[in-house]
Amino acid sequence: MVRETKYYDLLEVPSTASESDLKKAYRKKALRLHPDKGGDPELFKEVTHAYEVLSDPDKRSVYDARGEAGLSEQGGMGGMDPQDLFSQLFGGGGGFFGGGGGRSQGPRKTKDLVHRVHVTLEDLYKGKTTKLALTRNIICSKCKGKGGKEGAVRQCHSCSGRGIKVTLRQMGPMIQQIQSPCDECTGTGEIINHKDRCTNCKGKKVLADKKFLEVHIDKGMKGGQTIQFRGESDQSPTAEPGDVVIVIEEKPHDRFRRQENDLIIEVEVDLLTALAGGHFAIRHLDDRALMVKIEPGEVVKHGEVKVIHGQGMPSQRHHEPGDLYVKLNVKFPDVIEPPSIPLLERALPSRPPVEKFDKNIILEEVSMDDADTRSRAGVRDDAMDEDHDEPRVQCANQ
Repeated sequence: MVRETKYYDLLEVPSTASESDLKKAYRKKALRLHPDKGGDPELFKEVTHAYEVLSDPDKRSVYDARGEAGLSEQGGMGGMDPQDLFSQLFGGGGGFFGGGGGRSQGPRKTKDLVHRVHVTLEDLYKGKTTKLALTRNIICSKCKGKGGKEGAVRQCHSCSGRGIKVTLRQMGPMIQQIQSPCDECTGTGEIINHKDRCTNCKGKKVLADKKFLEVHIDKGMKGGQTIQFRGESDQSPTAEPGDVVIVIEEKPHDRFRRQENDLIIEVEVDLLTALAGGHFAIRHLDDRALMVKIEPGEVVKHGEVKVIHGQGMPSQRHHEPGDLYVKLNVKFPDVIEPPSIPLLERALPSRPPVEKFDKNIILEEVSMDDADTRSRAGVRDDAMDEDHDEPRVQCANQ
C-alpha cells in the first residue's frame, strides 16, 4: 500500500504506472515546465526529482514502502542535476529548443580558477618556466566525498534539498520573488548530524590542498593570452573539476615598446654622430647588445625612424622575429667655441641669404636671451616643441 503519493501526483500518474507511463508523463510535463520555455524552474526540479526516484526500481520500492523519509534513511535524496537528467532523455547540444538557450550536453564542472601572471618583456622574448602555487579543494579521502557515515546525509526539509529559499515581497502592485541560501543547510541542500560528520573534513566533503603547477611561457606570447590546465580546479563529489586558467599580463618596459611582433625604442645620438657617422649601442632583451653603425656621410635627422630587420619579438608559432624600429633623437651641444665655427662653415652647406627689404624699412639688430617661465607664459608649448609622438610603424615602412 502506497503511503505517499506526492511524486506520483507531480507526474500526474497513478501509483501503478509502468516505466513507460512514467517516462511519457515526465516528457510531457518537463517540456512544459522547462525554464528555457518560460516554465517554473522550481517545479521543474521537483518533477525531475520525482521521475528520477520512480524510474529507479530500488528507489521506487523504498518510496512506496516508507516515502521520502525512507529515501532519506537510505541516502537516496541527492540525485543528479535536473538539467542533466533532462538532457539524457531529450539530448543536449546547443540548447534543446534549438535557440542555444539551454545547457550544453556533458557533465557539470566546477568553476574555473583564474590566475594572472605578470611577466617582463624579457621573459616573453626568451621564454620562461615558472611555478605557480595553487590552493584548491580536493575530495576528502577519508569519507570519499560523502561528508559522513554511510547514510548519514539527508535532505534538508527546510528547502526540500534545493539549497535556496524563495520569499515573496509585495512592491506596490507587483510581487517580487527573492531567492536566498537556506539557513538550515547553508545552501548545500543536505544536513548531516554533528556526531555523524567526517572527522577529517567536518562534513564539508572536501579539503583545502596546495599544489604547484609548472607554467611554461612560450617565446613571443602576448599580454592577454591564456594557458590552461584542464581538470586542475576545485574537486566536487557532484561535478567534474574545472580548469585552471593562467592569464599573461605583460609588464611595461623602461626602454622598449611592443607593437605585435615589432619593438620600438628611442635612442639619443650626438650631433657629430648624426652628421658624420659613427656607432651607438642598443642593449637587447637577451644577453646581447646591438652595435648600430651610421655610415659616414649619412645625415640623421632629429626624430627620424629607422628599422633593423629581424630584431623584434619572436612569433609564437614559428619563432620568426619581427622588426626593431629605432626613433633617433639628435642631441645638440649647448655651445660651440667660436674658433671652431670656420671649420663648420667649410663642412656644412652655406648659410641661406638673409631676406632683403625695401629701403624704406628700418633695420634694427637685436639678440636673443634664454626664455624663462614668465616670458613664455603666453606661448603654447606645442608651438615651440617638435612633435615627439611615438613613431607609427606603418609609416616607417614607406
